[in-house]
Amino acid sequence: MPLPAQETHNLSATRKPVPVAIMTAVVATFTLPWLVACGEQDSSQTVGQRLDAAVARTEQTATQATESAKEAVDQARTAVLDSVEGAKQSADRVNDTLARDSDDVAITASVSAGLLKDPDLSALKIDVDTRNGVVSMYGPAPTAAAKDRATTIARAVKGVATVNNELTVKRS
Repeated sequence: MPLPAQETHNLSATRKPVPVAIMTAVVATFTLPWLVACGEQDSSQTVGQRLDAAVARTEQTATQATESAKEAVDQARTAVLDSVEGAKQSADRVNDTLARDSDDVAITASVSAGLLKDPDLSALKIDVDTRNGVVSMYGPAPTAAAKDRATTIARAVKGVATVNNELTVKRS
């Protein structure tokens, strides 16, 4: 039996409004499983199984990232050690060069001092050059005997490997 219009109006006036939070919860309860099911490929897995699989994938990715980071650190360490070794070798070469150069300077000074002591040789006119222990002498010598004494003086100096006597004997 149909209700009169006024009674229908009274029924809707007596109905209590449903709070929004309750409506949201009800909608979420019924739609969430459908939304989750839409995104899954294997519908035979439970939510717990899917969660476990996601955790396992995350752990695997973290392990791979850790291994990659360790490898990068090892490569960086090797590069630093190689650089340090290269720098050490360079420093050793520089030290060797400086030591050799200082030895050459000392040899040149000793040969020049020895030539200065000889009354026939003019240390001021004789150019003495030393490279890696090899002494070269250029300039005038008054006699062949004085030229030979210059060679003897140079050979007597510690550190001299060879002597190139390029002194020219003056002709009288």
